[in-house]
Amino acid sequence: MIAFGSIGFTAPWLLLGLFALPLLWLLLRALPPAPIRRRFPGVALLLGLRDDESIAERTPWWLLLLRAVAAAAMIVGFAGPVLNPQTPDTARGPLLVVLDAGWAGAAHWRGRMEQLDAALVRAARAGRSVALLPLTAPDEITFQPAEAQRSRLASLAPEPFLPDTAQIEAALDAINAAEGRFDTIWLDDGLAYPGRESLVAALRARGSLHVVPGQEVLALAPPERKDGVLSFRILRTGNDAARDVTISAEGRDPGGTMRRLATTQAQFGPGEAEARAELSLPRELAARVTRFSINGARSAGAVVLADDGLAQRKVALVAGREGREALALLSPLHFLEQALAPDAELLKGPLRELIAANSDVVVLADVAALPPPEAEALREWVEAGGMLLRFAGPRLAASEAGRQEDDPLLPVRLRSGGRSIGGAMSWGEPRRLAPFAEDSPFAGLTPPDEVTVSAQVLAEPGPDLSARTIAALADGTPLVTRKALGKGRVVLFHVTANAEWSSLPLSGLFVEMLDRLAISAGGAAPGPDDLAGTVWQPLQVMDGFGMLSEADTLPGVDGAMLATEPPGPDLRPGLYAGGDRRIARNVLTADAVLTPSAWPRDVPVASLAAAPERPLGGVLLALALGLLVIDVLAALAVSGRLRPIGGAAVLVLACLFASHPVQADEADDFAARASGNLALAHVLTGDSRVDDIAQAGLRGLSDTLFFRTSVEPAQPIGVDLETDELAFFPMLYWPITPDQPRPSREAYSRLNDYLRNGGLILFDTRDADVADYGSASPNGRKLRELAAPLDIPPLEPLPQDHVLTRSFYLLQDFPGRHDGRDIWVEAATGGDAAEGMPFRNLNDGVTPVVIGGNDWAAAWAVDRNGRVLVPVGRGSAGERQRELADRFGVNLVMHVLTGNYKSDQVHVPALLERLGQ
Repeated sequence: MIAFGSIGFTAPWLLLGLFALPLLWLLLRALPPAPIRRRFPGVALLLGLRDDESIAERTPWWLLLLRAVAAAAMIVGFAGPVLNPQTPDTARGPLLVVLDAGWAGAAHWRGRMEQLDAALVRAARAGRSVALLPLTAPDEITFQPAEAQRSRLASLAPEPFLPDTAQIEAALDAINAAEGRFDTIWLDDGLAYPGRESLVAALRARGSLHVVPGQEVLALAPPERKDGVLSFRILRTGNDAARDVTISAEGRDPGGTMRRLATTQAQFGPGEAEARAELSLPRELAARVTRFSINGARSAGAVVLADDGLAQRKVALVAGREGREALALLSPLHFLEQALAPDAELLKGPLRELIAANSDVVVLADVAALPPPEAEALREWVEAGGMLLRFAGPRLAASEAGRQEDDPLLPVRLRSGGRSIGGAMSWGEPRRLAPFAEDSPFAGLTPPDEVTVSAQVLAEPGPDLSARTIAALADGTPLVTRKALGKGRVVLFHVTANAEWSSLPLSGLFVEMLDRLAISAGGAAPGPDDLAGTVWQPLQVMDGFGMLSEADTLPGVDGAMLATEPPGPDLRPGLYAGGDRRIARNVLTADAVLTPSAWPRDVPVASLAAAPERPLGGVLLALALGLLVIDVLAALAVSGRLRPIGGAAVLVLACLFASHPVQADEADDFAARASGNLALAHVLTGDSRVDDIAQAGLRGLSDTLFFRTSVEPAQPIGVDLETDELAFFPMLYWPITPDQPRPSREAYSRLNDYLRNGGLILFDTRDADVADYGSASPNGRKLRELAAPLDIPPLEPLPQDHVLTRSFYLLQDFPGRHDGRDIWVEAATGGDAAEGMPFRNLNDGVTPVVIGGNDWAAAWAVDRNGRVLVPVGRGSAGERQRELADRFGVNLVMHVLTGNYKSDQVHVPALLERLGQ
């Protein structure tokens, strides 16, 4: 290929034909030959007469020019012209591709991989061997054919951290171990990190270095909470333009479904690298939030996971005796209130009401005996997952609770009476606390010397006492014991909650112990001292795109490392558990700053991105053909043999023919958008309002599929039945309007082919509030008219055991904006279910049509920011109806994609378990 600027030619030798154009011009001028002039006297008699038909003496110059241009267009067209030809790689020798491969490049990862693929194609044409070196996972450098490396691109993915010192050193070792010289292309993510300078020096010593710069990086720092308001810092690099961003709070609704619970806006001014936003969440909503994210920024740095520190815990306080107001320091609850008030919502009142208030923790301070109904309710509450924290005192020491038999509301059996240390009749001095064991939730905390215990209730020795002791005195006497009860826990401090029996409530250790028990969790993130000596087990970890996955096989992480070390291969961002607490380790810290990457001036920095190649041969050949048609018409006109009407018709046909390539380009663009990723489609009705709602509805359904399933749809597409290809779409949503035009015969032919080849059409008359199925409404009559030419099988109301009721969710109702109407599907021919089986075995494909009128698109419809557009019902009942509509949409798409897979009888045991049967 030879390129001239932005135009290249695949067969440039054909351009030599352009030198023949002057010869062609002379030939056209010489033929036909000019007539010889002879004087004849009789011609004088013809002077003044008019000749209706005239013949040109020579070919007009403009006609010669037209033919020359047509010939030139044919020559250039056959030479294979290409717009924006890819520049051939003139270099030789091995090529190393270095990728930062961190979270900063995740948002633009697909584009970077396309750029890298284009670079590998050029290397393959040049016969160069290539090696890939991701800095977040460096390995030995092995040069292979470029085509072999292209097959690895699909397995590359960004990591949720930046290259650290150990990885930089490993990459340096790999570079130094590689043999010979090689050139390097470095795909930069856009952020600076320590150690890059040494890599640059090592690579430049081995050959040329070319840097591909990163794009703008957006990141979200963990929020700070003050007076119940969350304050966010949003950071960016590499952009001086003003920009608005949206922060979403995501979590589970009461039904357990992930939803966008709240949003807030932030605005970057021109040249600003930081923006701020605030979000106020009610306690009930804050307790449901699991993550915050920047809309549209698909990277781990744009996600902040929520942990126990976000939501205030609801703590119920119950005291066996109340101190007088003048003696507040003697109140059993005084020190607890001081310790818990900053980070928890404190409740007081009758115990039964506190349990009903859905408290997270119930604290009993010197409460000895409970009435049987209250004790039973409290036990059931703990078994369901609650935490009961008890403190000893004179009442508990004097009671018979836990003496004769095991008390489910006490972690250990107690001895009668109590123990007094350091008094006039005592045997010794007040006891200090022993160091906390490694398996204790208080591991890593240091008991101050001034904390002493002068009295306590004693635990009865037993086989489980050692395992249930999580804090003890220096002489080994249990101070804090704990046991599991169902899904919950019971914890007992063997001293009072005030300073009567010990100085523990007067110390900072008291607050730290409550925090370790996940009672006072909240506020600022724990520091290294708080987490020292603890081990945290990862529950879920993030990938570079900010998606969570289970971390069952990953080892535990030291608490000090969790608090201080940056994210890396051994400390992945995610959610970590330690005892009863949950801590989120995010990519950024609260005071993080983004530093854009900077390169030496003599290192070339340029993008690999280039406009795609566009062949022009077809366009030029079509142009030449059109010019030749015009030449024929012009020659006929010059010779007087062209009738005006016929000439005009031929000219119009020639123009239409010449414009055909543009229509082909539009068709190619539609095919590219429809086939790039799975896309949902709706039939264009001609009513702009209905079409807009259908587009917004499928957008909302696509978002739901992306959020809840492994399906990641592209943007929905409106389909013109007369011109667009339907085979790209698994499902068509067809809203019915009374005045939409009837498709042509060709369109019906394509629709029938679509239905026969596995497509599904969802007909929605949108009139369930005013009509029953049939022709009782204008929309129903229009549906009968539109569906008459279609090859639709016999229909029946959706049976209760149809696969649509369980393809993803278990459903019995299928509402949209309206509720209470049957939907119709292909009639099943599977007969009755086998004995003992609740479902028929219907493995006969997908129903080609689903007909209803509940206006599903309106229930699914959201704007580009994810806000619902059309109200559904009222209050919580309306939200439940919208949720069922979303679930029906998910079931419908899953039915299209998987067929009747869920009707296999192998699924019956799991389905019965989910149904509670």
